[in-house]
This record gives sequence, C-alpha cells and structure tokens, in this order.
Amino acid sequence: MDLSAQLAAYLIAHQDAVGKVVDFDPSTDHLYRLDLTAGNKELDASTITDAEKFDRWVTKKLDDNNCRYGVGGYMEHRTIYTGIPLFDNGRDEPRFLHLGVDVWGGAGTAVYSPLAGKVHSFQDNNNHGDYGPTIILEHDLAGLKLFALYGHLSRKNLDGLRVGMPIRSNQKIGNFGITEENGHWPPHLHFQLMFDMNGKRGDYPGACRYSEKEKYLKNIPDPQLILQFPKAVKV
Repeated sequence: MDLSAQLAAYLIAHQDAVGKVVDFDPSTDHLYRLDLTAGNKELDASTITDAEKFDRWVTKKLDDNNCRYGVGGYMEHRTIYTGIPLFDNGRDEPRFLHLGVDVWGGAGTAVYSPLAGKVHSFQDNNNHGDYGPTIILEHDLAGLKLFALYGHLSRKNLDGLRVGMPIRSNQKIGNFGITEENGHWPPHLHFQLMFDMNGKRGDYPGACRYSEKEKYLKNIPDPQLILQFPKAVKV
C-alpha cells in the first residue's frame, strides 16, 4: 500500500479525529472552483501579476456566485505563471504544476489544524509571489508521518510559535494574510500535505516542474483527503 492509500485508510478509520481547516458549513456555505489554468480565458498574466486586479476578480467571482470560498489547484498546470520570476526564470523548465489546494476568501479568515500534532517549523517567506508567513505542522498518524503546510498567513501568526509546540485538533493556528504581507496575492490559504520534508524547514515548494510530477505525487497527497469539501460550483 502506498503512502497516500495508507493516509486515506487512516482517515477513514479515524474520522472523529479529523477536524476543519477553515470554518465551513456544508448546509449553508458554497464553494467556487477557481480555474487558474490557461483554459480560463478570463485570466492572463497581467491579471495574475496585478494583486489588486486579481483580488477584484476573485472577489467578484465569489460574490456573483454566493460562495464563501474559492477552491482548487491540486496538480493544476498553471501556465499563466509565465513570466513570474519565482516560477519562470526564462532559462530552466518553469515550475507551473501547483502542488497544494488554494482556499480563497477574505483577509482575516480563520485557519485551523484539522489534526493533533506539533509545530515542525515556520518562517516568513517574504518574497514577491512566495508564501509570505508560513507554518508547517507535523503529525504522527499511527506511525505514518504527515506534514501540513499553511502558506499566505498573517505575519502576526508567527508570534509566540516554537518548534515542537503541541497543537490540538481544531486549534486555530492563523488567519489569511493581507496582500501586503502574504507574498502579494489576494487573501487565501495554500494548504499542502507532504510525507517527507526532504530536510526543508519553514518552506517547501508549492509548485514544481511538470516533468517532476510523478516524483512529487509520491510525496504530496491530495489535500482533499483532509479538507473533505463537497463538490464546488464550476467556473
């Protein structure tokens, strides 16, 4: 059984131990599936690279469709990142394959740990287009090691943290950061799971080269296993 299958089996057997990542009531709240691939003709690099314009676009989509959050991104090939230096330096194969799930919503939206664990590492990845404030939690699921990355948080969420600090299931760990401190993106959470941190601390790639897809698939399971969101409204 591969690691993703082990994780899925654990979560099925321990459903009561899995909490929330964001506040969401499936009886009243709705999700909007945001497509950030080249197939979405409403978006282009000029919108993606203009934080205010991109924020207006996301907000309008959520408002027009009466949705609390926008979601999407796992293994999404985001060629619209073309020309953004963090992902495309113009020389090497670009990093367009998105590895986590993005949850788009208002600045200040509360973020929780769905599983009990401890703080593995944290740092402010303060580069344009990067995660900004980032927290990585470590979980031991009956011997299966799992790491969860929370990117684009508020800078104040890093205050008082220490490596090894215990975290409870459903404990609030942060908030969606504002554009000025979250890497210059519209407010959202980048939620990503890893089985192996590969020696990294406070950071882990959120996008990879398409040629590396199979390698990363072995280490990065679908966050939907934990998010358990219902089907989203399509674009």
